[in-house]
Amino acid sequence: MPPSETVPTLVLLRGDEQLLVDRAVYRITAAARKADPATERREAACAGLTVGEFADLVAPSLFAEPRVVLLRGAQDAAKDAADAVLAYTAAPVDGVTLVVHHSGAARNKSLIDGLTRSGAAVVLCAPITRPTERIEFVRGEIRAAGGTTTPTAVAALIDAVGNDLAELASAASQLVADTGGMVDESAVHRYHRGRAEASGFAVADLVIAGNTAAALEALRWALIVGEPPVRIADALAGGVRTVAKVAGAAGGSSVQLAAQLGMPPWKIDKARGPARAWSPTGLAAAMGIAAELNAEVKGGAADVGYALERAVLGISRARRIPR
Repeated sequence: MPPSETVPTLVLLRGDEQLLVDRAVYRITAAARKADPATERREAACAGLTVGEFADLVAPSLFAEPRVVLLRGAQDAAKDAADAVLAYTAAPVDGVTLVVHHSGAARNKSLIDGLTRSGAAVVLCAPITRPTERIEFVRGEIRAAGGTTTPTAVAALIDAVGNDLAELASAASQLVADTGGMVDESAVHRYHRGRAEASGFAVADLVIAGNTAAALEALRWALIVGEPPVRIADALAGGVRTVAKVAGAAGGSSVQLAAQLGMPPWKIDKARGPARAWSPTGLAAAMGIAAELNAEVKGGAADVGYALERAVLGISRARRIPR
């Protein structure tokens, strides 16, 4: 909600992506303080919140100062507190903007439904999990910072930084400032080379391309700098799946295949070269190795580092299985 908009008396923040929740709270507070600089903000966690404490948060003040009241984690509210919140919406206090955050979990879903029926302005703050949505998020962050970019640069930035939205937002903003506005692939590599070379995605790209020695070196660096083994295993599995999907697809341009394969065109183009070197038997073997590695990094292996190295070597051998 832009600060120029009228501030609603009731807002529901739905989802548990902290960056989006924090941004929504900031925008609401900024809009309220633009309307009246004397606006104060109060907040409380719903876990353990009593009916009396809630009543104090929203009670009319002596001089009727405007107020933003934030309730965090409404999914954890006790029944009587949740009932008190819903009862309040029938007769809200003038000058008070009540902002209720709910993670979207099943618990206390009736509170979500009740707030929605009461006319709450709903702001979605759900985690971004789809690759296409994450790409669009990064593009939006670069645009918002006053920059421009390219699809390959966005992909490189995600590969280098990872999936954490707060880190992606910070990196995007910093790149715009550092480059003067044009964020291309060379800029991403220039400023994030160390992290990119030590990511699970870098390991996956190298082993899929058949560069075993470089893949092992990248793996060791990734472990040294603290890349989570689960993330490396996921990147390896994702790399194999991507090549398998592209290899098994019918002909056509990457744009035509994007909807069919559920991946952006740039990713299809990137996988087409490596896919030519893989046989169906080799891909099946690699997928089996990736599945076994997934179980090992989640507790099945005594030495996770050894399990990852063995998987890299195994996938490299699978790539050499003839058609």
